[in-house]
Amino acid sequence: MTDLKSAIETSISGMNSQGTRMRIIAENIANAQSTARGPDGDPYRRRVVTFANELDRATGAKLVKIKGVEEDKAEFESVYDPGHPAADATGYVKMPNINQMIESMDMKQAQRSYEANLAAVKASQNLMVRTIDLLSTR
Repeated sequence: MTDLKSAIETSISGMNSQGTRMRIIAENIANAQSTARGPDGDPYRRRVVTFANELDRATGAKLVKIKGVEEDKAEFESVYDPGHPAADATGYVKMPNINQMIESMDMKQAQRSYEANLAAVKASQNLMVRTIDLLSTR
């Protein structure tokens, strides 16, 4: 039972981490067109989640934790739009370093990881119930 409990804790920590990752990806998508307010500022910068493994000393479960949410240091793209309030002297506006295709693929991967962890939790719960049923029929 302890191994099943550890498996559930590991999967739940994975679900929590992937949930945070999906939230950050959604923020990136929402800010894909967020420019600076003026020509001297920078637009929204893409953020990425990094993970770390952590051992729960009480249960021995290996957990997934958020190591950090960091800004992507990739260069901004420039678009010619001389009428934009954030345009520089040459008429170019810095755009966020967000690629909608990459964000969509990252979101799909995070969703699949979340679903896989959810399936593992359900399987572990079913095994627990079956074990209890077997033990109670003796």
